[in-house]
Amino acid sequence: MNPKEPTLGDPAALTAEQVVQYLKSHPDFFDQAPQLLSEINVPHPQSGQAISLIERQASVLRDRIKSMELKLADLLRHGQENDAIAASMQRWVRGLFLHPDPASLPRLLADSLGTIFSVPLAGIGLWRPAALLTGQDWVVSPTADYVEQIDGLRVPVCGPQSLSAAVRLLPEAGRDAQSIAVLPLRVGAAPEAFGVLVLGSPDPRRFAPDLGVAFLERISEIASAALSKCVEHNGQGQ
Repeated sequence: MNPKEPTLGDPAALTAEQVVQYLKSHPDFFDQAPQLLSEINVPHPQSGQAISLIERQASVLRDRIKSMELKLADLLRHGQENDAIAASMQRWVRGLFLHPDPASLPRLLADSLGTIFSVPLAGIGLWRPAALLTGQDWVVSPTADYVEQIDGLRVPVCGPQSLSAAVRLLPEAGRDAQSIAVLPLRVGAAPEAFGVLVLGSPDPRRFAPDLGVAFLERISEIASAALSKCVEHNGQGQ
């Protein structure tokens, strides 16, 4: 036997740590003395009443099983939510692909986004329309006070109504919006944006500043790709 290995020969000299190490080094200890499992009493974690080691172990296992069941239920819930989001995204993208009229596509995109993803307010503005599409209600002036801000955005941003003057693109000029998301629209990695998509909600937390924007980035990329047919490219109307 290793001289440093704890033994039970002198109980008076044992420390709690030595007992722990001894039991770890001798996993068959309770196989050799099974009666101890029912003879040794420990406090119940809730009531404090004395229970046997077997009862305590059963209690620990029940708690672990309950914790695992809760985690599994949480994973299933997240999986169902992700499936619902994926189905909604597919329905939205399919509608954009099938829509035949570029002149009404921007408005359809914003309206369907609001409907499919339950966004209370949605607005859109493009300031580089293709030559044949000038005069549409979604065309805004390239000198609008928010255009420079949108050009500088590389990813969507979220915050209060005062986040951007582009809130005016929402219905009723964003009067009912307490939080908004501003999504720049650009062709690929182009340095300049050609438009902006604005989402709004009366709920201040719906588009709170600390909201993750990974999903909004996907929305922005898809919208940009779908609307690229509606804007000028290198000075050529498309």
